[in-house]
Amino acid sequence: QVQLVESGGGLVQAGGSLRLSCAVSGRTFSSRAMGWFRQAPGNEREFVAVISWSGSTTNYADSLKGRFTVSRDNAKSTVFLQMNNLKPEDTAVYYCAAGRGRFPLNYDGDQGYDYWGQGTQVTVSS
Repeated sequence: QVQLVESGGGLVQAGGSLRLSCAVSGRTFSSRAMGWFRQAPGNEREFVAVISWSGSTTNYADSLKGRFTVSRDNAKSTVFLQMNNLKPEDTAVYYCAAGRGRFPLNYDGDQGYDYWGQGTQVTVSS
């Protein structure tokens, strides 16, 4: 069983930064890709970023490239999402997810992941 707990969300002004963390329990963390998704009110959950099991490969939603950075610390079973120059449209609940393997082919969809955290709220004020 894999459990994921996100933290680091909160209220920030536009232009500010936040760093989200996702602590993962379970022995398979270092062999799985990890993803970040978000869901704004009234919207479907959308892909944000993914990082491979080793951390050597990352991918981002096109609209977020250059502002968001995903990283991981396998020794601490934790994945991070650094978010800079935040905008009001980034307001959402952010979820981390454990991938089906080292780098799922469908990394930008829910089907690429089999464990999810409860989410952390990020609110960006204008």
